[in-house]
Amino acid sequence: MTRADIANKIANATGLSKVETETVVEGFILCVIDALKEQESIEIRGFGTFKVKERKPRIARNPKTGAKVELGRRFVPMFKVSKEFKKAVNDSLLEKYEGKKK
Repeated sequence: MTRADIANKIANATGLSKVETETVVEGFILCVIDALKEQESIEIRGFGTFKVKERKPRIARNPKTGAKVELGRRFVPMFKVSKEFKKAVNDSLLEKYEGKKK
């Protein structure tokens, strides 16, 4: 699903125009990125948490050549799914696939 697909789905559900909805979706994404740039975490209850995790410097290995590669300190955006979100997806897929087996 793309940004445009998400905007279309929201526009159809809310009655807002597609242009307005695309602006809101883009604004949300930019808001998340800006917050993470400031190392703020974002918690959306029932959905999940966006945060930044620091990765320490380490020596890695190139799997193709076997050569050692030095990786410096870096920061990685992370998303942790809420329990409600996990349960909803799991229950839906179990119902879908177990229903086919019967």
